[in-house]
Amino acid sequence: MTQPYDLVIRAGSVFTEGTWRPASIAVRDGVIAAIADADEEVPAHVVVTLPEGQVLMPGVVDSHVHVNEPGRTEWEGFTTATRAAAAGGITTIVDMPLNSIPPTTTVQGLAVKRDAAAPQASVDVGFWGGAIPSSLGALEPLWNEGVFGFKAFLSPSGVDEFPHLSSAQLLEALHEIAGFGGLLIVHAEDPDVLDRSQNDGGADYLAFVASRPDLAEEDAIAHVIDGVRATGARAHILHLSSARALDRIRRAKAEGLPITVETCPHYLSFAAEHIPDGATQFKCCPPIRDEGNRDLLWQALVDGTIDLVASDHSPSTAALKFAGDGDFQQAWGGISGLQLSLPAVWTAARERGIPLDRVIGWMSENTAALVGLTGVKGSIAVGADADLVAFAPDESFAVHADDLEHKNKVSAFDGRTLHGVVHTTWLRGEVVHVLGDDEARQPAGHLLVRSSS
Repeated sequence: MTQPYDLVIRAGSVFTEGTWRPASIAVRDGVIAAIADADEEVPAHVVVTLPEGQVLMPGVVDSHVHVNEPGRTEWEGFTTATRAAAAGGITTIVDMPLNSIPPTTTVQGLAVKRDAAAPQASVDVGFWGGAIPSSLGALEPLWNEGVFGFKAFLSPSGVDEFPHLSSAQLLEALHEIAGFGGLLIVHAEDPDVLDRSQNDGGADYLAFVASRPDLAEEDAIAHVIDGVRATGARAHILHLSSARALDRIRRAKAEGLPITVETCPHYLSFAAEHIPDGATQFKCCPPIRDEGNRDLLWQALVDGTIDLVASDHSPSTAALKFAGDGDFQQAWGGISGLQLSLPAVWTAARERGIPLDRVIGWMSENTAALVGLTGVKGSIAVGADADLVAFAPDESFAVHADDLEHKNKVSAFDGRTLHGVVHTTWLRGEVVHVLGDDEARQPAGHLLVRSSS
């Protein structure tokens, strides 16, 4: 007789093998052990049946999160960030190498980061390394320690301990990373264009956008493409905001170059025309651009030019976010959106008639693929981790920043109504979030290491 499973979740709509169908998901030892018909009798110690209106989807994999701990834990930390992730249906995050101190640019820095994360993580956590001028020539030891790739800036990062790479250093980094089969992920804005575009700023949002024009992204992305062509290295363009770079990206992909691209919920949700002057909660770099640009980003997602959506959760203290009393030049640039990323993208997709399975592709499947976790994360399949979300796509809620799990209660989405409510989140079959339940749970997250295969 078959031993009972640890958990069975039955739902009238489960996203598995590329389609929605009624199913029972059986979990043993944290892994999906079987997928049965919804009405099949499957013995288990715990059986959960989702009510009508809730679907079962894989947990989101957010490959772009700034946790900032240690060193700037007052901005965010692993406790608050991973609780926010779980509340938003995110079961895996990959932490950026800045704005923590020390940055994750050495094996020692990675060890410090892991020591901070291990006792606090409510979801699984992986780590990016950093490629800065002083770490070039010494990236492979970090790769061997299991980072998922290397983040580089092509323009100033905003923090002194993470300087940007020159064009020559970008090429050097790509050559080095190609040598061991790694991945470079790039903040692509050109510093010369930014220098030429400086203005007096102030509270005028459109003046801020003018200070970081499309050309800054276009030129920097051209440098990355040229470097990939010259070296054969894999590269990933972070947080694309400018649709003017899309044709160049399409040509590079058609050429067969190993380039992937992401955009973010805020670029898909907001438009410059509707951002009030002085509303620095909307400041990010590159900036949120106009409605026509936003429509083109959506088209590029649908046609596959843009591969994935990640939050670029980049919080700070409220004092930094609102520094200068509405002056966009003085305020910290970064959107705090981790907990809301899934409903934000789903809300905007739904308005465009785009089905939820496409959102899952961009936010679970393709993000898992970027970091080499296909088959483990991002899908409901036998052998995958039982990272599951009970999601109500037709339910809506009003965002109140004070109610979010983020350490600093600042949100560009504050006051907006979003569709898509996360009711329950399971991490390897363990409940890590229940809507409306404030029960303190032991952190269940694991620290992830890149597979050596």
